[in-house]
Amino acid sequence: MELILLQNVKNLGQLGDKVKVKPGYGRNYLVPQGMAVAATAGNLEDFEKRRAEYEERARQRLAGADARRAQFEEASITIRANASPEGKLFGSVGPREIADAFTAAGTALDKREVVMADGPLRQIGEYEVQVHLHTDVDTTVKVIIVPEH
Repeated sequence: MELILLQNVKNLGQLGDKVKVKPGYGRNYLVPQGMAVAATAGNLEDFEKRRAEYEERARQRLAGADARRAQFEEASITIRANASPEGKLFGSVGPREIADAFTAAGTALDKREVVMADGPLRQIGEYEVQVHLHTDVDTTVKVIIVPEH
């Protein structure tokens, strides 16, 4: 399936690129999310007419993500969790808990933006967690997990 990208997509291409993807990926993810359209002659012509509009929208998204990155620079959050005397958590701290803690502290964060490559946190301590705000904008935040009592 050939598509025209309407925005930058990580590991696939940049705005305006004509890419070939598997039909399920295009039909079930890229097109419904508004990231791409089918590469037909009419869509190619329409894209070229509206290229400046798409580029401006992409610049605005990038500027918004950069502004949000400034909010998260040097940011840290403390999460209280039930833990054993040895420091092992009863349960775990995952993306949802981290996002909720930042949102409660006044900095909006969605759980889909929290990247935890090593899985949820299961020990008390201080951790560096990656936050993915945009295709080209990532930052790191500090998460401190302390026992409840």
